[in-house]
Amino acid sequence: MSKTAIIIDTDPGQDDAVAILTALGSAQLEVVGISVVAGNVPLELTAKNARIICEWADRPEVPVYAGCERPLLRPLVTAEHVHGKTGLDGVPLHEPAMPLQPEHAVDFIIRTLREREAGSVTLCMLGPLTNLAMAIVRAPDIVGRIREIVLMGGAYFEGGNITPSAEFNIYVDPDAAATVLACGAAITMLPLDVTHKATASPARIGLLRALPNRAGNLAADIMTTLERFDVQRYGANGAPLHDPTVIAYVLQPGLFSGRKVYVAVEQNSELTLGATPVDWWGVTGKTANVNYLTTVDSDGFFRLLADNLSTLP
Repeated sequence: MSKTAIIIDTDPGQDDAVAILTALGSAQLEVVGISVVAGNVPLELTAKNARIICEWADRPEVPVYAGCERPLLRPLVTAEHVHGKTGLDGVPLHEPAMPLQPEHAVDFIIRTLREREAGSVTLCMLGPLTNLAMAIVRAPDIVGRIREIVLMGGAYFEGGNITPSAEFNIYVDPDAAATVLACGAAITMLPLDVTHKATASPARIGLLRALPNRAGNLAADIMTTLERFDVQRYGANGAPLHDPTVIAYVLQPGLFSGRKVYVAVEQNSELTLGATPVDWWGVTGKTANVNYLTTVDSDGFFRLLADNLSTLP
């Protein structure tokens, strides 16, 4: 069986770490490379964290490329209040031995999409969309070569998690998000409306902790740290596991359901900056630009994570 080629664009970030480990543990995926962006923490740390995660998985051959250190038009907003000062609080960290690639992440994305067969590469977007938006602006020809953009971002029915109306990834760079959503490529969006249903309850964390390897226990420790934050803030029974839903969708889309709709991004209002209005009932008459997911088989999702994490050291 041929593997699905993916680029992971990410801002690790605790849940990003679980997503990357899941992808690296999958026999179905070819991780062509990892591009990093500023988001949960500044670029220097996201670039370091991505390499640490690859080394956790014993995959130092996976190239990591540093990208944009700030949003297209705005100052950077980070999320240390969730992920800690390192971005990976709750687990022991080390200085990575694998090098950071000299090529800029935007150049890597453009080059890969041009060199690979058209329609063969899926872009797995786990953070702010700055790198991809820059690639699209600089090289519009790549849009027709993308197999699919699968992104974690947005919120509608659930409301926001960084402001009352905005989800963090979109809020950090709403201009980049607007560029990506308008590009014309096939897009699947995993918003808070679905990720808040993929909660890391104690029983589900226990499923990963029971794995007889380092990766399973690292994932369990990360989820436990995230759980403490969400229980304190929301009174939730476990933390939403946002970014791994992107990898799970690429591996097993039948775990999810939603509908094709038109989604826009608010770029101007101070009150609702980064909001992603969803035309759920087609009232605007605009052509659907997103496959917007709203439900997930949560138990199946965590079984999929466990199965893929179990293959790692």
